[in-house]
Amino acid sequence: MNIRPIRSDADHKATLLEISFLMAADPELGTPMGDRLDVLATLVQAFEARHYPMAPADSVEAIKFRMDQQGLMPRDLEPMIGRLNRVCEVLSRKRPLTMAMAWRLHTQLGIPAASLLRPPGSA
Repeated sequence: MNIRPIRSDADHKATLLEISFLMAADPELGTPMGDRLDVLATLVQAFEARHYPMAPADSVEAIKFRMDQQGLMPRDLEPMIGRLNRVCEVLSRKRPLTMAMAWRLHTQLGIPAASLLRPPGSA
């Protein structure tokens, strides 16, 4: 199979190009090309996780993302956050989430707790 580790940005770019060609060929799982694609994708994922880590979204962005995913309106968040004016204050970053709000958003909407516990606007 002759696959090498990805050690540099040039290796990363070359591997992404090869993955692009393999994906265009749409190989079957379990074939040599399919196995190569699987291994290269795993190597790229490991390289990117190490060199380009992504922090969780901040709390407001996480809430807005989930609202968009589920087609929710601010009024739909009232059971988790409180009255509509409070929901609007949270979404406009004028009021922080309380632990109780974060817990309800996490349990009822499945928003990752790590995102809800990040201060709004944090990098």
